[in-house]
Amino acid sequence: MTDRTLLVFAHGDEASAFGDVPHLVTGVGKVNAAASLAAALREGAVDRVIVLGTAGVVGEGADRLSLDTVYQVTGLVQHDFSLPSPLLEPAGEVLLAETARMATGDQFVKDDVQRAHIAGLGAQLVDMEGYAYAALCERFGVALQLFKIPSDFADSSTTDEEWDEIVFAKSRQLRAFWEDRLR
Repeated sequence: MTDRTLLVFAHGDEASAFGDVPHLVTGVGKVNAAASLAAALREGAVDRVIVLGTAGVVGEGADRLSLDTVYQVTGLVQHDFSLPSPLLEPAGEVLLAETARMATGDQFVKDDVQRAHIAGLGAQLVDMEGYAYAALCERFGVALQLFKIPSDFADSSTTDEEWDEIVFAKSRQLRAFWEDRLR
């Protein structure tokens, strides 16, 4: 990782295993993500943004991703916008064979109908910040790489409390991935 790379997390708990590594925690949701990342990019000392975090799995059958694999996000759409949003493709180098398309919206998805709608958009993952990160990096001309480890299946059995319990283990998995593949 170069000294002009900004490591970004949405939630402080996702960054819990990175206490000794400089990083930005933007806050949850598209508005927080956009405001925080824009402020950091406006300073102009960033060539590349690496986002590490968790996401829900929305795919079924052959499209259902593993909860134990880190995926690189190579395409993003919004799922909570009434008009079709353009597909954004991050301009960072693809490092992994394990890739996924992700949908972003301002709610923690834990509903079977909503999950099916999101999967119908061609997404395998869902989060609350990725599209905002991609739009800003595109606007600022900064390379972006998003790496997500699934935390849940974004279905009716998913709870906020479940995420609160497993996020620390997911942070440790992200740290091991970062040490092995990105550092």
